[in-house]
Amino acid sequence: MATVHLEEDARQERTGLGNYFVANYPPFSFWKPDHLASAREALASPTDPSKPLGLYLHIPFCRKRCKFCYFRVYTDKNAEDIETYVAALTREVELLAASPMARNRGVEFVYFGGGTPSYLSATQLERLFARVKAHVPWANAAEITFECEPGTLQRHKLEALRAAGVTRVSLGVENFSEALLKSNGRAHLSEEIFRAYGWIRELGFPQVNIDLIAGMLDENWDNWRDCVKKTVELAPDCVTIYQMELPYNTVFSKELRVIGNDEPAGAVADWPTKRAWVDHAFTELEKAGYTVTSATTAVKNPSTKFVYRDSLWRGADMFGTGVASFGHVGGTHVQNLDTWEAYLGALDKGEAPWARAYPLSPRERFVRESILLLKKGFWDSADFLARHGKDPVKEFAPQVDELVGMGMAHRQSPGLVLTRPGLIQVDRMLPRFFEPEHRAYKRYT
Repeated sequence: MATVHLEEDARQERTGLGNYFVANYPPFSFWKPDHLASAREALASPTDPSKPLGLYLHIPFCRKRCKFCYFRVYTDKNAEDIETYVAALTREVELLAASPMARNRGVEFVYFGGGTPSYLSATQLERLFARVKAHVPWANAAEITFECEPGTLQRHKLEALRAAGVTRVSLGVENFSEALLKSNGRAHLSEEIFRAYGWIRELGFPQVNIDLIAGMLDENWDNWRDCVKKTVELAPDCVTIYQMELPYNTVFSKELRVIGNDEPAGAVADWPTKRAWVDHAFTELEKAGYTVTSATTAVKNPSTKFVYRDSLWRGADMFGTGVASFGHVGGTHVQNLDTWEAYLGALDKGEAPWARAYPLSPRERFVRESILLLKKGFWDSADFLARHGKDPVKEFAPQVDELVGMGMAHRQSPGLVLTRPGLIQVDRMLPRFFEPEHRAYKRYT
């Protein structure tokens, strides 16, 4: 088994075509339309009101498509199309909120993702907020997150977000270099980052996050150091750093396939270089007083919570609304229909716009949480024993021994802790924890 892992690890050192990061478990290729009955049954069944419930809303509109983006987005929709979509999205929220599963349950978190939620005008956003709140009040939610593209923001739009109760603004900076932003297909300009960030701070949002991407096309050490320096100077509450990958359905991946190549010609850094850049960023952030709390995040205040992420990773229910969205209902994964026409058509008929699902067994729920929570850099054995009656350190003893032997982790009461090298490459190691039937898979199909 170790030899197989080493061969796979060596292959993954190259930034080739395909996905690298583990976003869920079991892999999406195992989710099937045949399992939708399980999701419908879960939706029709009352659920313990104390179990966390969240709401995700996908806003699929963008000014332009980033060359590395693999999400369902549209760049050709007008105001009428947006109104049509918002109306459908509201019908979906209403349908789910009226289900027996949602009865007597408030929402723990609300997340507006995309696409570009901030693409909508202030008026469109205010109408959307009012419609959603009519079915899912969120005044008592612990976290309301809203993703923003800097160039789409105006002060009055941010004022609308603040008035709506948004607690966490996530600013998609990615990089400060004008040249890199352009070559990677980003719509915003560097100066728009600083302008938007100033407004966000002036309006007093409880938390602001900055997203960066290590390894964008044409990135180099000098520019990355400058990018990190500028981030530290802005002093956001949280910094999230992703490592560039090349999924199959991106502009970059299509360009590579056209020329008959499955690897970039030196323009996108290899994984060891990207890991070195992330390590540099984490080191500089720590010098500035930040605490690294996961493979991708550093926070100014160690008590900072990520309600959406942590709740979902620990098995919370979430209504994933909008075209192609992912959700989790009563122990069953579900994904929405992934085309505009099919999504709108299902809601026109008063049906949940679901395309495929996967019901998890108790064992798969345990494996899923073990995999996802390790991305935070540790396993708390006591917590797992209390919730599952199992300790992942013991359940995965051979894999743990392998990681410890590689210098990627060490045993530490009450569980397992990843070293820095282990943390910043945790995703490359996670498939070794998959159940045997899930190891030969395609992550995003």
